[in-house]
Amino acid sequence: MHQVQPSRLKIALDMMGGDHGPLSTIPAAITAVSENSQLDLILVGDSTAIQHALADAGISEHPQLQIKHASQQVLMTDKPSVALRTKRDSSMRVALDLVDQQKVQACVSAGNTGALIAMAHYVLKMLNGIERPALISALPTTVGTPVFMLDLGATVNCDSDTLFQFAVMGAVMAEEVESIHQPKVALLNMGEEEIKGSDQIKRTSLLLSECADINYIGYIEGNDIFSGKADVIVCDGFVGNVALKTCEGVAKLIIKRFEQALKNSMSAHLFGWMIKPLLKSIGTGVNPDHYNGASLIGLRGIVVKSHGNATKEAFLSAIRQAVREVERQVPAKIKDRLEHVLIDKA
Repeated sequence: MHQVQPSRLKIALDMMGGDHGPLSTIPAAITAVSENSQLDLILVGDSTAIQHALADAGISEHPQLQIKHASQQVLMTDKPSVALRTKRDSSMRVALDLVDQQKVQACVSAGNTGALIAMAHYVLKMLNGIERPALISALPTTVGTPVFMLDLGATVNCDSDTLFQFAVMGAVMAEEVESIHQPKVALLNMGEEEIKGSDQIKRTSLLLSECADINYIGYIEGNDIFSGKADVIVCDGFVGNVALKTCEGVAKLIIKRFEQALKNSMSAHLFGWMIKPLLKSIGTGVNPDHYNGASLIGLRGIVVKSHGNATKEAFLSAIRQAVREVERQVPAKIKDRLEHVLIDKA
């Protein structure tokens, strides 16, 4: 179990990952250390490119920023197995190695998701009692408090025991990161009735209903993901990824249609200035940049995945997420909770 508790926070950043590389990771790193005097960041990647990006930002050196050279980069098109085998000196792998060596407490990457999952699994290993990792993210809801959803794509094929483990990990995340007391846990299903769903879902429901440590509320449908009915929503990685991408697509469609309506309607165009502050407020509340940072949980270390086309604000949000998990010692809390649950089940 990797636990590093120095007086300062120390996080490794994969500076070369994602679509924008240092163009987004450097500004995010500078802002992160400016707002947190206890945070030290290890900038992992091509040292020359990082130094040039820092110089362009008006910083030649900073006491909270340290460069760690890595000669390789994992491309978004690389196959996970190939990246794992041939890119041992990539910025992604070196950042994960720093976590494993307890030189940092977490790493953040916007790089190739499949490669990050494969490398993190290989380097950090799983917590005892956890079979597969899960990607979890906090999503906005209509009631203001976020909902944690997992898995969002790390593990496609899940049996009922794996889904049960996801529920335990999701509950710990909700409690520790958002301070939600006894978070309501639900299973994503094709209906709320007990007779609906696959045998795998039904068996998971039975396991959760028999666990006194989980506040299980039953099934939830896709149209209630953002309703606030649940604090944690559990599903396999295939369903979770499709659901999330579908929601993102619908949101973009609605925004596009609304913009077109404003342009095509003379009255809406004339009074657009009146509703502009309201639209800006709504947009801020659902802006994915503010919710960026899917955590790869179940590992013996903290790994936060930023989306590949992350802007500076989005990558900064992922860094903040890593800081919260370090401060709350999330892997240790998951380990303790799982051991307690397994003892009760025995």
